[in-house]
Amino acid sequence: MTDTPTSPAPGTVLVLVDLQQWIVNRPSTPLTGAAVVRSAARLKTAFEAAGLPVILVRHARTDGSDGGPDSHFNRFASEVDTRPGNEVVTKYGIDAFAGTDLADRLRRLGATSLVVAGIATEYGVGETVRTAAALGHPTTVVEDAVTALSAAGHAAALQAFRALGVTVTGTDALLADALLVDGGTGGVTGGATGPTRR
Repeated sequence: MTDTPTSPAPGTVLVLVDLQQWIVNRPSTPLTGAAVVRSAARLKTAFEAAGLPVILVRHARTDGSDGGPDSHFNRFASEVDTRPGNEVVTKYGIDAFAGTDLADRLRRLGATSLVVAGIATEYGVGETVRTAAALGHPTTVVEDAVTALSAAGHAAALQAFRALGVTVTGTDALLADALLVDGGTGGVTGGATGPTRR
């Protein structure tokens, strides 16, 4: 089926966390890395078609034993690999904001809200989402575009996101309805059938 989504609102930025091939290939639950990549690729295509920013976050080792950020080892899964206009942030810890220029990039891009997907729900995704919320970014996590190292960790992370006021929704819902950014309240409201966050 071909998606014909309403474009996400201007100011919405897609952040894909740690979708490097070696991470995607690791065992995960409740979804395989390949399933997460398929959903993330749909999101990425929709954002690119709308002319909206896409930031790919990659994890590299501080000691350089992985060959460095640009090594073959650290390549992104081909379905979500970088295209012209995409931005790449390299992190050396868990949180994509810690020790990186992600916050500065979001300011430069005029980000008003974030959509986050990737691996793993309770680690790289979770820490990044928590910092985004603390910085005041209305944030949406795409439930079928994240997976974890354990079922308990995944469930706990999603519960924690909701407790922070983060929207948790699916790819189909996100692509079916525009994200309408309410500049007055900072809330994110879906369309007639989409998720609502206040």
